Amino acid sequence: MHRPDNHFKRALHAGRQQLGLWCSIPSPITAEAVGASGFDWLLIDAEHAPNDVPSILALLQATSRGTAHPVVRVPWNDPVMIKRVLDLGADTILVPMVQNAEEARAAVAATRYPPNGVRGFASNVRATAFGRMGDYFTRHEQEMCVLVQVETMEALEQVEEIAAVEGVDGVFIGPGDLSASMGYLNQTSHPKVVAEIESAMLRILSAGNRPGILTSTPDLARRYMAAGAVFTAVGIDVMLLVRAADELVRSYRE
Repeated sequence: MHRPDNHFKRALHAGRQQLGLWCSIPSPITAEAVGASGFDWLLIDAEHAPNDVPSILALLQATSRGTAHPVVRVPWNDPVMIKRVLDLGADTILVPMVQNAEEARAAVAATRYPPNGVRGFASNVRATAFGRMGDYFTRHEQEMCVLVQVETMEALEQVEEIAAVEGVDGVFIGPGDLSASMGYLNQTSHPKVVAEIESAMLRILSAGNRPGILTSTPDLARRYMAAGAVFTAVGIDVMLLVRAADELVRSYRE
């Protein structure tokens, strides 16, 4: 048995737009349902959603039947948590609140075995098909995709250095925390926030890397794609559910 290719990583490096959906509901059924909708990637959120190691495993198993590539956002830039998520079989991770190049290098190192990193060795885990993938350890760096999240003005001031770190495959701009960092809490569509995001995307591209973003506003999503976003999440599962439920009730109340 051979380790599967990471088609999401290849698409990013080829500059092909990857359309994504944020999964905040810790339900395998929900993830399996939206995983067959036609998205290129699904974000399994363990930072702000109530996901832990067992639920991440269940979500990875659920998404294995769909067409969307699972991306796991770990709670923090923690090598222990990253190791556990990788052993579960995640081939792409998103590391939140990366503030500088040193922290970006630490995130990459957590995904590499020695001598190139600090990832602990385990052979009979889900990632290796329980020891059946003979080429897992020879191809793990080739197929591992590391995305880092910049979400403060401090991080944006150093975004070129972060983007230049070897092993960083994409730089995701977190609009929520960035808006707070700029003094516009929960105003992700504020013109100054949008301008800062677009400027950061150009700087990431100029540094030879690939920018990403999340927005549930269609006009902004298209604007960011035009500005260079290569992996773009255009919605959040719980928001889709809430809006549909609210609209259904409203249609009868009225």
